[in-house]
Amino acid sequence: MTQINDSVSTEMKKHIGIIFAVLLTSLLLPQLVCAQQRPDPEFNVVVENPAYKKAFPRLMFDEAHNNFHTTEGRYKPFADLIINDGYHVVRNRKPFTRAALDTFKVLVIANALGAEEMDDDGADHSAFTDEECDAVRDWVKDGGALLLIADHAPFGGAAENLGKRFDVSMSKGYTLDPANSLEKQSTSLLVFSRENKLLLDHPITQGRNDGEKIKTVFTFTGQSLKGPKDSSAFLSLGATAKDKADRTSTTETSAEGRAQGIAFKFGKGRVVVMGEAAMLSAQLAGSENRPMGMNVPGSDNRQLALNIMHWLSGVLK
Repeated sequence: MTQINDSVSTEMKKHIGIIFAVLLTSLLLPQLVCAQQRPDPEFNVVVENPAYKKAFPRLMFDEAHNNFHTTEGRYKPFADLIINDGYHVVRNRKPFTRAALDTFKVLVIANALGAEEMDDDGADHSAFTDEECDAVRDWVKDGGALLLIADHAPFGGAAENLGKRFDVSMSKGYTLDPANSLEKQSTSLLVFSRENKLLLDHPITQGRNDGEKIKTVFTFTGQSLKGPKDSSAFLSLGATAKDKADRTSTTETSAEGRAQGIAFKFGKGRVVVMGEAAMLSAQLAGSENRPMGMNVPGSDNRQLALNIMHWLSGVLK
C-alpha cells in the first residue's frame, strides 16, 4: 500500500484500507460503482436531542429532475437523519413554482440530471427550466433556504443554470488534490480537516457546542465551486488542488481558491452549495459492501449534515 500523506492524522490512517478500497473501485469502474451504490441500512440515524420538537420546518426534497439521490434511494440515510432531527420532509415530484415553494422553509436538491441516467446523452444539460431557476432564486431572496448538491460530471453541468442565479461557478469536472487526499494514488478522495487547514471556521463547522464542532470531513470525488464574493468556503481547496474535465483527461487546471462546500446569505434567505454528494449520505459500494459517506469511520460527516440543516433553518446564526 502506498504511504499515506503526512498531513493525514493517525485516526484517519486506521481506516485507510476501507476508504482506499472504495475509491480504487470507483476509479476503475465508475459506472458500475454508481449502479451498485445503495443506502446503508445499518447506519445510525438516531438523533438524541432533535433540533425541533415542535413547529417542524417543512422541507421540500426534490425528486422531479431525474435526481440520482432520492429519499427512498441513495439519500435515504440523510432523509431519515433529518426527519429524526425534526424536519418534515416532503418529496417533490413537480416542476418548481413560487406558489409551491412558498409553503416550505428549506429546499434540498441532490444531483439533478438533464436526462434520465447519468450516462445518457444530455445528462449534463440543465435539469431546470429558466422559469424554475427564477422561482427558486426569488423564493430564497424572500427568505427561503436552499441546499444545492451537485457532484462531478455530469451533475455540475445539470445544476449550472441554477447555480448561476446565485453567482455560483461550477467546474463541472473532477477535482483532485494529491497533497490532501487519503492516498497518493487516490487523489480525488479528499480530506478537509483542522489539521490541514482546509476545514474553515463557519457556524456550520462550529456547531452549537463543542460536541457539534467539525474536525474532519471526507469527500468522495466531486467538482470544485466558487461562490459570490460574500460567500464562505467552509470546505476550502488548497494550492495543490486541480480540476480535470473528465476522468481520463491529462489536462489539469488549478482549483486553488475554490471549494467543495460554500455557504452564504442571499437577500433574506440562505444558500449552501456542495460539490460532492456522497459525503452527506451513507452508502454501501460494490459487492463487498464498502462504506461510502457518513458511515466511513474517522469523519464528522454525519454531524456536518446536521449542522448544514441547522444553519439553513436558522438554528445556527
